Formats: sequence, C-alpha cells, structure tokens
Amino acid sequence: QLVESGGGSVQTGGSLRVSCAASGFSSSTRSMAWFRQAPGKEREGVAATLSGSGIIFYADSVKGRFTLSEDHSKNTVYLQMDSLKPEDTGMYYCAAARWWVDVPLQRTKYNYWGQGTQVTVS
Repeated sequence: QLVESGGGSVQTGGSLRVSCAASGFSSSTRSMAWFRQAPGKEREGVAATLSGSGIIFYADSVKGRFTLSEDHSKNTVYLQMDSLKPEDTGMYYCAAARWWVDVPLQRTKYNYWGQGTQVTVS
C-alpha cells in the first residue's frame, strides 16, 4: 500500500515536499518512483530510485530542482520540489515495484500506485 501526502498550492519559485508511505515492500529490493499527470496529458515519470543501489533517476525537466530521498526507518519516500514552475502542476503519484526495474521512469514498469496528491503552481 502506498499513501501520498504533502501536496498543495504554491507560487512560482516556491517549494513543496510530497511524501509516500509504503507498506508491504522490502526496502532493499524495491523500486520507488514519482510520476505526475497534468490534465489532458499522459502520466510521466519524474524521479525514481532502485532502493539500496543509491541510484536515483530524474526526468530532464526536473533535474536540479527536484530531489528524491528515502527514509528506510519510516519506509517513506520523499520528493522535495524546489523552484517550482506552473508546468509542474499536476497530480503526483507514488509508484512501486517489488524488484529493480530496468526503465525506472516508465510507468508500465510499476504495478503498485498511490491515490495521488495534487500540486498546483501558479
């Protein structure tokens, strides 16, 4: 089960942090990712990690602005979003797979999804 929280509204240039509390996943072998979907657009990968590898992937559009991190003690994944732009607006979803996926920002690689949290930048 994945439960997101922390979305909201912010002005351009502001920051938000969204969280994803995971249960039922081994923290040493899973893949965790954040996706987003704007109205009328496809769901796109934003950031992903292969837990335990230390490797994090970012979409080009968010590199240098977003930071994915994990707190294994809380079994929670965070996405810190800085220098937000209006084009970052959308529903943000947490996703998980029970193994290391080969294409971490591809949504079809994940079979567990949270309910989403809305991020609005104006």
